[in-house]
This record gives sequence, C-alpha cells and structure tokens, in this order.
Amino acid sequence: MAESNESKTNFPGTYFERDSILRVANLANIFAWITLAYYVAQVLLSITVFILQMVRGTIYIGGFTDVAQQILWFLQPSLPGLWYFIGIQAIGKILLIFMDIEDNTRRAARK
Repeated sequence: MAESNESKTNFPGTYFERDSILRVANLANIFAWITLAYYVAQVLLSITVFILQMVRGTIYIGGFTDVAQQILWFLQPSLPGLWYFIGIQAIGKILLIFMDIEDNTRRAARK
C-alpha cells in the first residue's frame, strides 16, 4: 500500500488541514469585502441624506464649520470600516503565510 507524502506525513509540526485553512482564508477575504461594502454604503447613505436635507432646506448651515462638522460626521464611520477591511484581509494573508512557513519547515525536515 503506497501512501502519498502530500496527504499523510509523519511530520509532528502539522496541526491543521490544508483545505480548511484555505477555506477560512477565502471566507476572510469575502467577509472583508462585505464589510467594506457595508461601510461604503453607510457613508453614501449619510452623504445622500445630508445633500437631501440641504436641498429641501431642513438643515441650517451657518457657515464653513457646520459643513466641515457634517463631513466629519459621515466620514468618521468609514475609518473603522477601513481598519476592519485591512485587519480581516491581513488575517487571511497571515493564514496563507503560516501555511507556507509550515510547508517550508516540512521540506527542511525531510532533508
């Protein structure tokens, strides 16, 4: 009975299944893009509401500082969204890097 070296090894440093790590990395990538889309939609909705309030005259704009404050209010939620996107993307990439490190360690142990 011949066993493939890739499917079953006696290397004691392997604690995971390759396919499950790849699935988690792909899910992290998908969730990162969903998170980014959610925060972009939130910012666009805030901008749209602000513009509609200005056009309809339901908001009082006393000067530049009022406009600047409104801009900061609808850009502020986008910063955590950007950090979430970067963080989730980094998690997916780090998982792939750890798999490469483990693979290199496995190759080095065979020599």
